[in-house]
Amino acid sequence: MNYIRKFKKNSKALSPVVASIILIAVTVAVSVVVAAWMGGMTIGLMGNAEQAAITNAQFSDATHVVLTIQNTGSSSVTIKTATIDGNSTTMTAFSIAKGSTGTLTLSPSAGSFVNTAGYQIKLQTAKGNTISYTATYTGL
Repeated sequence: MNYIRKFKKNSKALSPVVASIILIAVTVAVSVVVAAWMGGMTIGLMGNAEQAAITNAQFSDATHVVLTIQNTGSSSVTIKTATIDGNSTTMTAFSIAKGSTGTLTLSPSAGSFVNTAGYQIKLQTAKGNTISYTATYTGL
């Protein structure tokens, strides 16, 4: 027992206040590093996000619709597939450079467009995003 008392008298330890301050400082430093790392990852992902939209759909006749697609993103957008009211259309891959506008002509696979009918047009990009637009055919 005498040995235990001598050990406690001669040993030095951090005070609870100093230990708390060190613990808080380490926690804050680690959280700043993690926040900076996650922020960098987010900015990198957001910087390459596709930002394209169909700005107009013009029916050239009862079997063709010409889409105007604007790319406002920081990378090019490649359109891989297109559907009109859920029915696939025949098309080849179509790419729009960043900051530019392009046109794409589609034909419905099920015949021709019906006068005064609304059509849901969806484009699927190479990155898996969907661009949607609703257009009404009013005849020509």
